Amino acid sequence: MFHLIFGIPWLLVVVRFLQPLPWLWSVKASLALILLIGSQYLLFNRLSSGSVFSPEFFRPLVIAFNFLVGVLLLLAFMQIALDIISIILLPFKGHFPAIPPGVRYAMGLVALGLSAFAVSQAIRVPPLKDIEVAIPGLPPAFDGYQMVQLTDLHISRLFSTEWTKSVVEKTNALNPDLIVITGDLIDGSVQSRSADIAPLANLKARDGVFTIPGNHEYFFDYNAWMKYYSGLNMTTLANGHTVIERNGEKIVIAGVTDLSSARTAFPVPDLAAALYGAPENAPIILLDHQPKEAARNAKMGVALQLSGHTHGGMVFGLHSIVARANNGFVSGFYQVDGMQLYVNNGTALWPGFALRLGVPSELTRFTLRPAP
Repeated sequence: MFHLIFGIPWLLVVVRFLQPLPWLWSVKASLALILLIGSQYLLFNRLSSGSVFSPEFFRPLVIAFNFLVGVLLLLAFMQIALDIISIILLPFKGHFPAIPPGVRYAMGLVALGLSAFAVSQAIRVPPLKDIEVAIPGLPPAFDGYQMVQLTDLHISRLFSTEWTKSVVEKTNALNPDLIVITGDLIDGSVQSRSADIAPLANLKARDGVFTIPGNHEYFFDYNAWMKYYSGLNMTTLANGHTVIERNGEKIVIAGVTDLSSARTAFPVPDLAAALYGAPENAPIILLDHQPKEAARNAKMGVALQLSGHTHGGMVFGLHSIVARANNGFVSGFYQVDGMQLYVNNGTALWPGFALRLGVPSELTRFTLRPAP
């Protein structure tokens, strides 16, 4: 499916963009071949690892593939826009307008520049995003409590050891009370990723580091990864909770498994089980990788849900499509039946589509305040 999806824009670019250029046939054929290779990036991922989700070749090559995918998609988009304009002008000119080569040269330069920028924005260590959030019933002892959310790290050949180290150093420098990681920590097997994910063991927060599985954990060896996470000084809240206490006052941090578990033999999300035995009247902060079930979670008395999964839509314009696939939730804060939902743009994103335009990654620090 992926190969066909990316093959269509390649065909469009070859026929409508490259073919009319006044260049030697051999030059156009060479460019078409390069773009064809780029369009089949996910096929090469599968050949390298057995999975489209885990490229196992050198990082510069992963970056180059994403750059070519960006160029291809941007050229296809601009060519479609150009053809629409030409069709609109057709009745007035009496013929299909001739497009000067300079227009296509400009399109090519824009596509190259935007794609390079989009990849650079996707692979950087994200900037800090500071958010104050008012929690109803927050005990006075937790006024000013600071919590860092990391999500969708997708540690891989693209987001490898040095990148992970930088994220850990930046997070620890914030001296947070709590660190939560809301799923999709990895892309690849434990054997392939052990060195890349190892720096996460150095994350430090006064009340610990808590994580939940995302959908990508299920694409690989779920049991192996859950066991491995526990060896990284992290506690996995898979349909469970922990109680944070300050001066005898309490808040609850709960976590559920991912919706994709329904297609496996592993436990499906169960918020009732996650909250079983939790202290009454303590505000509940829920970690749920996907934001889809926010309305259901709100009915269970959750005060704040932290999610990821959407990557914020990655490219401005795609966010509306991503929102429709996630019950309308894609980026930022939402009020859902008295519950606050925050959908994080992601610390990183899937290396199979590492492009960001207008949707920045984020390393997110929440400061809790009592609601008025």
